[in-house]
Amino acid sequence: MNKVLLLNLCLILTANSCQNNNDETAIEDEIRYRMPEESEPHEGTWLQWPHHYQYGTAYRDEIDPTWVAMTQELVTSEKVHIIAYNDVEKNRILQLLNNANVNLTNVDFKIFPTDDVWVRDNGPIYVRDKNNQLVIEDWGFNGWGEKADFENCDAIPFKIAQQQSRTVVNLNNQMVNEGGAIEIDGNGTLLATKSAILNTNRNPGLSQTDAEAVFKTYLGTTNFIWLDGVAGLEITDMHIDGFARFGNASTIVTMHQNDLLEWEVPQTDITKLYAAKNKIGTVYNKVYLPLTQNNVITTTGNNLGYKGSYVNYYIANTKVLVPNYNDPNDAVANQLIQNLYPNRTVVGIDVRNLYANGGMIHCVTQQQPQN
Repeated sequence: MNKVLLLNLCLILTANSCQNNNDETAIEDEIRYRMPEESEPHEGTWLQWPHHYQYGTAYRDEIDPTWVAMTQELVTSEKVHIIAYNDVEKNRILQLLNNANVNLTNVDFKIFPTDDVWVRDNGPIYVRDKNNQLVIEDWGFNGWGEKADFENCDAIPFKIAQQQSRTVVNLNNQMVNEGGAIEIDGNGTLLATKSAILNTNRNPGLSQTDAEAVFKTYLGTTNFIWLDGVAGLEITDMHIDGFARFGNASTIVTMHQNDLLEWEVPQTDITKLYAAKNKIGTVYNKVYLPLTQNNVITTTGNNLGYKGSYVNYYIANTKVLVPNYNDPNDAVANQLIQNLYPNRTVVGIDVRNLYANGGMIHCVTQQQPQN
């Protein structure tokens, strides 16, 4: 090769390398915090316990058993931080746990009034700063677009940060963002529906570019998989964690096409989801969970008229809590999830009565990573 051409080629390659390094440095400068992926080691799990002050005693009594079952399994895995509405509720919860012979060594209580149980959406989002210190992000929460009371729940992240003497990053004026609206793979990719974030009932005037800039800074994500979702279909405007999750950094857990269509996911979203790539351009592996075989019937005999999803599970340190519905497909889904997490024990949790009120296991749990 001509020496001049060789020199020019070397200069071009060097310039491209410098540009790539500069681009990477610029991206790193924009990132202030990184959110650990759910399967990373936990210090504990947060639960907001059901109470009767908002929706009555029947509501509370029907879903109490799900919280007892979750606590019973989680205490063998990590700490369980229970948010009780008041001291009267704390004593009632203690009686429930004692009656079920739950070991209380890893249980503690925080007395904060709440509007409801959905701590995934209103609770603290734990992230690490550039010094690897764990801080709490307090995102805006407005009851899924002011569809439900939210003032008590919106205050929970700040109260927990105060109680833990932990730095709190106040994002209330930056973005309304529920924890169940986003999925991260722990390696720079975020998966979400536009309907639950870029919606005028949450973030009027916020563009996709604006949202990505906020997520990049505060969650550390640089690759975005946006599905359209369906606004108004249900209270969350189609949260992603009902039908698609990151099982790990290389795997998306979702459903087969017919089940996604039954879940009312648009075909265009299904196509995007199945073709989704990570930040280096590799298509994700897939685990396909079924819907329930039958429509879900609550413990009181109420036929909900629709099937249940198993995708909304929760990864603890040594357990994986999977929503179960007293359905033949419970065993099928539990085994598929067990195959994905061979070093954890899959446990089915009966969520039939909770599901009648709009959610499953992931919706009512929130992880606190290890310090």
